[in-house]
Amino acid sequence: MTSIDVLSTRFAAFDKMHSYESREQSYVDWPFREDCYCTPEKMAKAGFVHCPSENEPDVACCFFCLIELEGWEPDDDPMSEHLKRSPNCGFLTSKKDFTEMTAADFYHMERERLKVYLKKTCHKKMAYLREDIDRTLGRLTSQLDI
Repeated sequence: MTSIDVLSTRFAAFDKMHSYESREQSYVDWPFREDCYCTPEKMAKAGFVHCPSENEPDVACCFFCLIELEGWEPDDDPMSEHLKRSPNCGFLTSKKDFTEMTAADFYHMERERLKVYLKKTCHKKMAYLREDIDRTLGRLTSQLDI
């Protein structure tokens, strides 16, 4: 699970990932190249940015909906995987390519991207709070049982 800090860092860094070329440039160390379906070109076209970690060299994250996928197989279709796991992603449902957008289109898309980020952050914070409440309740219950 992606932490709030990682989510925040990615959201800030991904503001430059609207263009296909920027996303494609992130795939310098991508493990799948020739004879694979999930090539850097197809990954970038599907909205993904390569976000490798020491233990996970094939982590990719959508710059828009921030969905993180790993465990890619050579035959995986990036667009299909993205659609299957995030069918309402604003990038996937966008009718215009980045190069065709007006300033108003770009503003609208960035506003939607911010909404996604805030929603994910709030959900994570609520999950952390629930875990904290459960731990506290467990401690209190064990003290009362004495």
